[in-house]
Amino acid sequence: MITSLSIKNYALIEKLTIDFSKGFSTITGETGAGKSIILGALGLVLGKRADLTSLKNKEEKCIIEAHFEISKYNLLPFFKANDLDYENDTIIRREILPSGKSRAFINDSPVNLQELQELSLFLIDIHSQQQTQKLSDENVQFEIIDAIANNKEIILEYQTLLKSYKSDKSKLNSLLKRQSESKKEQEYNTFLLDELIAAQLKSGEQESLEADFEKLNNVEIIKDSIDRSLAVANEEQIGVLHNLNEIKVSLQKIASFSTEYYSLLERITSLTIEFDDISDEMIRCSEKLINDPEQLDLISQKLQVIFTLQKKHQVSSVDELLQIQANLENSVLELGNMEEEITALTFSIKQKTVELDAFSTTIHNNRLVSIPVLSQKLITILATLGMPNVRFNIDINTTETYFQNGKDELQFLFSANKGTDFGLLKKVASGGEMSRIMLAVKAILAQYSKLPTLIFDEIDTGVSGEIAIRMGEIMKEMSQKMQIFAITHLPQIAAKGNAHFKVFKSTVGEDTQSELKLLNDDERIVEIAQMLSGTVVSDSALNHAKALLN
Repeated sequence: MITSLSIKNYALIEKLTIDFSKGFSTITGETGAGKSIILGALGLVLGKRADLTSLKNKEEKCIIEAHFEISKYNLLPFFKANDLDYENDTIIRREILPSGKSRAFINDSPVNLQELQELSLFLIDIHSQQQTQKLSDENVQFEIIDAIANNKEIILEYQTLLKSYKSDKSKLNSLLKRQSESKKEQEYNTFLLDELIAAQLKSGEQESLEADFEKLNNVEIIKDSIDRSLAVANEEQIGVLHNLNEIKVSLQKIASFSTEYYSLLERITSLTIEFDDISDEMIRCSEKLINDPEQLDLISQKLQVIFTLQKKHQVSSVDELLQIQANLENSVLELGNMEEEITALTFSIKQKTVELDAFSTTIHNNRLVSIPVLSQKLITILATLGMPNVRFNIDINTTETYFQNGKDELQFLFSANKGTDFGLLKKVASGGEMSRIMLAVKAILAQYSKLPTLIFDEIDTGVSGEIAIRMGEIMKEMSQKMQIFAITHLPQIAAKGNAHFKVFKSTVGEDTQSELKLLNDDERIVEIAQMLSGTVVSDSALNHAKALLN
């Protein structure tokens, strides 16, 4: 329940602090006095968006603070989930800065509007005439039936499973689309992959093959050149090696005469050794040279395969071809994995369908049991509200579609008078009838669930007299289990409250302000008398006011 409300620099309110009690409180005041301002301030606390027009003084910030007693609401899990400090006396504060920025706090911890809105669902239900019209909405009608059917927990389980089911369906559809697109390319990709695998490519082999090809393709020229070189090097009388040895012998004779000659000897000796090694190497090269046309043909074919693949794939190296081969292998493997994933998702969806159907059946059966109970309770309450011949025809049918609350579709039909056909609420019910039906619904829901603090904003539209008295009595009965506020223009309802607040305007200098005041017993008599007879209060109006209060 809300225990206090503090408003500073909001609309026509400069500064206001008011305490509230449990039970039934009524709020009255002339049209335009500021009742909507109080609701607007509460709306900000509950997470509605704000703007600079809310500030009374544009140079100062607006602060709205509300205290809530939440020990009976089982909200500890919410506070833990959002990393907030839990207090039985929870304080929500909203600030609007002159810059236009807005800030929100729960127990002094900064929060965003979404967190504030989520918490507000557990704290206050502001019921306006606009919300009365929502009674004709199928989702609202289901909420009423499900509250009586005690379907809340099972619907939460159903919704969790439905979310997972829809996620699987989305993944499956995406995979099937990808699979369809992949299969169009798969045959060609498989052909390309087989072609690359058949080529048995190895990194670096192109350079080696090209070198071998050059040798084999020019073997006669190479052998002739090497043999000529060997002949020049090793000829007995005039060969290079013979001449080097002759020079070496001549230098040996004079090496001891000078370090300069010795150095020359060392250099020619080194040159002789190196040339001798070169000669041996040329001999080995000559011996390895074989004219092998078959090997040359094989190398030529392999190089042609490589060149053809490079041209096809628009690359210039074997390594790039190997990367393309790896990518194609991954593509083929991915399609295989896709098949496995599609099979797994299909099985998962099938299993979840069975579970969803089981949940839906339980939800449906619970609703079937609760509908007669709801109809009878509505008829009983509405009979006391001046609708003795009211009838309801509530019918649910199972479909093949998974909705957010099961598989049912609902027809909620209504007839207010004998001899009239059933029709949809929004088409056949008047404003006064809708107000009474909604009050009856809220009264019934209060028996089956822990509703938050409930504020009725002029729910008495279209009623008066004895009906208004009975509406006040129903709200008072509801207030035994929850905190009720009624903003009303009817003295019959205002008189039923345990506490009575008056909203009024006052003028201070050139400034107009809205104020909210808790009336004492005498002030309350005068207020109700004025609601009965106008500004000039007669003795009969005072007596009537006392009678209503008693």
